[in-house]
Amino acid sequence: SRGFWGGKLTSCEAYSDTCSAAGFAARMGNAELLKELIKKGHSLDIADNRGWRPIHEAASRNHLRCLRLLLQTAPSTACIKTFEGETALHLAAKCGHLKNVNCLLKAGIDPNEVTKENTTPLFLAVEKGDLAVIRALLRHGARINGFHSSCLWSVVHQAAYQEHKEVLTFLLEKGADKEARDDYGITPLFLAAQYGKLESLRILLQHGSDDNCQAFDKATPLFIAAQEGHSECVELLLSNGADANLYCSEDDWQLPIHAAAQMGKVKVLELLMPVTDQICDTARDKVSPVYSAVYGGHQECLKMLLQAGYTPDAQQCPLYECLSPLCMAFSRRFFEIVHILLKAGAVVTGLHYRYCLQYQNFKLLHFFLEQGYSLPSGSYMDDIVKYGLLVQHQYKQWLPRLLLAGLNPLDLLCEMINAANDEVLNFTLEFTNWKRLPSDVGQVFFCRASSSMCPQQKYFDNNPSLAHLCRLKIRSTLKSEYFRSDQYIQQLPLPACLHDFLLYKDVLKLYHIPEISKNQTEMEKLIEQETKEYGT
Repeated sequence: SRGFWGGKLTSCEAYSDTCSAAGFAARMGNAELLKELIKKGHSLDIADNRGWRPIHEAASRNHLRCLRLLLQTAPSTACIKTFEGETALHLAAKCGHLKNVNCLLKAGIDPNEVTKENTTPLFLAVEKGDLAVIRALLRHGARINGFHSSCLWSVVHQAAYQEHKEVLTFLLEKGADKEARDDYGITPLFLAAQYGKLESLRILLQHGSDDNCQAFDKATPLFIAAQEGHSECVELLLSNGADANLYCSEDDWQLPIHAAAQMGKVKVLELLMPVTDQICDTARDKVSPVYSAVYGGHQECLKMLLQAGYTPDAQQCPLYECLSPLCMAFSRRFFEIVHILLKAGAVVTGLHYRYCLQYQNFKLLHFFLEQGYSLPSGSYMDDIVKYGLLVQHQYKQWLPRLLLAGLNPLDLLCEMINAANDEVLNFTLEFTNWKRLPSDVGQVFFCRASSSMCPQQKYFDNNPSLAHLCRLKIRSTLKSEYFRSDQYIQQLPLPACLHDFLLYKDVLKLYHIPEISKNQTEMEKLIEQETKEYGT
């Protein structure tokens, strides 16, 4: 650039967003202008805002005459680097300018010089896929092995990633290290599997790359291909003998089948199920892929695993802090998956009743009772009380169901009597002989009754009626499973009015609780639909 200062022209000025006059001439490929500027004494070592000199412009723009002129006039600038650490050779190789590359190499430029990112000209030529430039660099001593970038990628990594098939084959035949590892311990074959570079993968396998190589975290090419859903890569690896049962995680127990199930890769899962040892389904210190499918929320993968014989009641899983896949489905609020597991025969415990209250899924609680699953008891009652109190304002949706199904009301009263509101407490008392409560419960009840403003409280000041006591006696003689639906009671040889009495319809009406529908529940419909869909 030329400026004016004190009435005189200057030839050393450069602006932050431009290049020097010599640099501009080199950029435009105007060798005659460049020669004139050199003759007039213009500097060839003025950098622009990228740290580029005229020689960088000429090398990157494929202006061979300008490049030769600059090498003859100022050969020292050939080794100067840009702010990114690139030499003229880096730029020529990156752009695929073979004549410029040859010119610079003949001038003695080091082919193994690296940028600030530790990138070599050979690595850039491989990225470009220019086999002629690659050959030229190798002829002049460019090293083919070792790392060529800051992440420790080799030229084989780069060729595999770019899927330059001819380049990759050439490098391997020239002795490039096919098992080179980057800073994560990833080999070129692993990289090809990770990014779905099928042809690169095929070439590497043909040249004997290890298909069971493991990165530093133990992941294998088969695992990463499964995780990413590259089904063709998975199929190729399996046909080449890749081990589907090779442990693939540093932090937790996983196989490729787990990755496919968790990420919802259906096609990959189909390929892996026949070759995966099903011992992982229930064995101690292992994890069932059922957990993975549930964790990822992938219903189709879950159905496939269940159809293949994987159990819905897999081993306890400390990794996910879950006692069963059903617990995981609840904790992640995947209620569609809950019903898939139930249809497959998952065991329901008192813990799952607690989840129904915790997540306010009362329809599912109704379904548990209708299907005859065991009522919560023992230590699970603490959770029922805890979460029941949190949703006591919705008690009409769950408490009547539990009590009518035979849950012992005293198990609730002993824990709830201090914290339950009057309506919840009074409704629960309807299922007891409130004049014969345990002494500690009765004492608290007496204190609450004396201070309560609830009109109905006077009702409990009286002794229970004979009819009420008879109802309690009849129900106490029946097995709890008989109460799970109305059907058993309605089949007893009694008048219809007594059926209604045993089913507490008078009490439900008193508390404005809708009668339990005799129609098929939503959950039953879902499961029936699921049965039709996948035929279990």
